[in-house]
Amino acid sequence: MTLFWLPLVLFILLSEFILETAASLLNLKALHLDIPALFQNAIDKEGYAKSQAYTRASTRFSLLQQTFFLVLTIVFLLCGGFPLLDTFAQFFGKGPISTGLIFISCLLFLIGLINLPFSLYSTFSIEEQFGFNKTTLKTFFLDQLKIVILSFSLGTPLLCLILWLFETTEDMAWIYCWIGVTIFSVTFQFLAPVLIMPLFNKFTPIHDESLKEKIMIYCKKESFRLIGVYTMDGSTRSTKLNAFFTGLGRFKKIVFYDTLLQKLSHDEILAILAHEMGHYKYHHLYKQLLLTILQSALIFYLLSLTLDNVSLAQAFGLRQPSTYTSLVIFTFLYTPINLLLSCLSNALSRHYEFQADSYAESSNKYGQTLIQALKKLSIENLSNLTPHPFFVFLHYSHPPVAKRIQELDKI
Repeated sequence: MTLFWLPLVLFILLSEFILETAASLLNLKALHLDIPALFQNAIDKEGYAKSQAYTRASTRFSLLQQTFFLVLTIVFLLCGGFPLLDTFAQFFGKGPISTGLIFISCLLFLIGLINLPFSLYSTFSIEEQFGFNKTTLKTFFLDQLKIVILSFSLGTPLLCLILWLFETTEDMAWIYCWIGVTIFSVTFQFLAPVLIMPLFNKFTPIHDESLKEKIMIYCKKESFRLIGVYTMDGSTRSTKLNAFFTGLGRFKKIVFYDTLLQKLSHDEILAILAHEMGHYKYHHLYKQLLLTILQSALIFYLLSLTLDNVSLAQAFGLRQPSTYTSLVIFTFLYTPINLLLSCLSNALSRHYEFQADSYAESSNKYGQTLIQALKKLSIENLSNLTPHPFFVFLHYSHPPVAKRIQELDKI
């Protein structure tokens, strides 16, 4: 069995890479020279050509990054990267939990360090070239530092809990881990808008009293209680437009990027708000949270099956299996399952977007205004107006904007 596992992992890695590459190449091939009929009166030839150039540049860069990481991962696996890292972690002579923390922390640090140049190039070259980037080097590195501190502060206790449960509770460990991670995830949904998100952006009440009054009247009509309507300083990092609901229970709030407030009319903002209200009315956030909880149960159950697998550990050059190495090795084996579940999750998410669009029209007659807003958002964000269906199937959590417009027109 030892000779079976490593070829299987290499086959999984190569298959995923081929699939992703094929989808990206098809997506590039699907770029049309002519402006789609739905956008004839919304975008000029120069703007359309710019959106296509952005798609080409970001796709080619993504392919380069994926190729680099594939080669590096294969070299790491074949050259004994795991046993070297495990030897280093065990050098300190700590217990299994502390050793596991050292092992996984070092691995994550290496991944982050290797990914850093790609993030820098993406932000300060590609995003800069197309007029999106507003991030300074200081802000960029401060964000990275905050992410590291948060990951360590939140991830360390959670990882310790998982390692401890698998070390001590044996057959029931996966259930206890599932319960623990579920409690953490739900708590995080409540606390993130209050404690986490303000670490990266400033959230201030909307100053436009006329818009605020319209929003509050709309929310009252929809029987929607919230703690406030906020604007976020998205312009400090990017010119892209966005808006979202965040939080659960009494912590929920509506957030608009300041860039969105500058580009859209009051009616278009209300149309987007009506779309977001559709998500709330159909309980999409709770449904997606439930699916995430169920998926985590599957992950922990399958993980429990790979623990103490001597042949699997030896295939990666390890003398004996351990909980922390099994956690990492499992991520390779879970890749095809994760890809399948991701596609299904994206399909469901796209269905939810259609439902939310429908709600905006059927309940408040915002359909045509929402179409105008969607066109503006797509044009300002240089969205690909003609994505290939296979690429959409693999990656899009939102339907292509042309499809959303067609469905709204039907309504």
